[in-house]
Amino acid sequence: MARSTAEQMRAWTGPALFCFGFRPFFLFGAIWAVLAMVIWLMTLAGVIDLPSRFDRVSWHAHEFLFGYLGAVLAGFLLTAVPNWTGRLPMVGWRLAALFALWLCGRGAVLFSAVLPVAIAPVVDLAFPLVLGGMILREIVVGKNWRNLIVLALLAIFTIANGLFHIEALSEEYAAQGVGLRLGLATALVMIAVIGGRIIPSFTRNWFVRLNMSVRPTPPMQRFDKQVLVVSILALGLWVAKPFEIYTGVVIVAFGVLHLARMLRWQGLHTLNEPLVFVLHAAYAFIPLGAFALGLDLVLGNAGTAAAQHLWMVGAVACMTIAVMTRATLGHTGRELNADWMTVAIYLCLFGAAIARLMTALWLKMSYVSGVLWLAGFAGFALAYGPLLLRPKPEK
Repeated sequence: MARSTAEQMRAWTGPALFCFGFRPFFLFGAIWAVLAMVIWLMTLAGVIDLPSRFDRVSWHAHEFLFGYLGAVLAGFLLTAVPNWTGRLPMVGWRLAALFALWLCGRGAVLFSAVLPVAIAPVVDLAFPLVLGGMILREIVVGKNWRNLIVLALLAIFTIANGLFHIEALSEEYAAQGVGLRLGLATALVMIAVIGGRIIPSFTRNWFVRLNMSVRPTPPMQRFDKQVLVVSILALGLWVAKPFEIYTGVVIVAFGVLHLARMLRWQGLHTLNEPLVFVLHAAYAFIPLGAFALGLDLVLGNAGTAAAQHLWMVGAVACMTIAVMTRATLGHTGRELNADWMTVAIYLCLFGAAIARLMTALWLKMSYVSGVLWLAGFAGFALAYGPLLLRPKPEK
């Protein structure tokens, strides 16, 4: 009987893709990000009509938030929870079955127009519910109570997905509904919680390695906890009252707090290390998105969707790709160094976020943003796919 993670992974004789949780979900999350963007651009160009019960904008929003991010969350949690609890990771056919459930969700939502009404919501929501049950079991058995907050956020994210389905089936515009806002708000809190742990930690490790005297503020100090509480309240107000002027003021204040928080982590001193600096740069999109969205609400402009994409593309996509590249290198036995391809991936996704914001000035920039998104995620699949498909080299 395997008694360690390494022994359990060696005992698995099937595809290397299923020897650790991050492998299938990081790789196919990126592939889905590419395929879904191709489908989206083709619908924009009038080339195809979606066989989905969702309108095309709602499908686009759902699949990038709940489809892509759902996969990355699964990959991250299935890799992190064994470290948190000291228990063995999920490998083999159980992992393959969970992955297949995520794939079925993508197909059910895309082809929901030709399926019975209940099929797409049930299949799509089954994945996060099963994932949550697995994570809950590991946390309870491992008595790792401090990480219940992450499970609670996953539960709220799942509820948001359910609300999105209800709104879409009620023929509401789900792309601007409560479900989307709640899902995005939960994603931002996840980044604030998890990023608030790993960013200063990785930054400090890099400073120590270079014998630099500067240090980031340690994670989760009193100020950090206060910022998280205010963040939950501010984002909750945005979810409930998204178009009010006072909401805009609160969101700007939320942005100021997160800017102050990230400045305490000394990110400007990490410019020479892309794997570390990208974490700071991705986190910066939380205050940037807050300023853009908040000022938009205060001034009564019509660019709310473009401003909101600073969170969706900038914070969510850039932070997840930053974590995916670093985790893949580390867990496949490679050195934590960013080659030119990795840097290009980062630049493409940051460019996609900025280009999407500029659609408020020129609509054609949405195509530029889409192409940069494609280049970034296709680059990840090409550069990191071989590492995710091959076994970890023996030392």
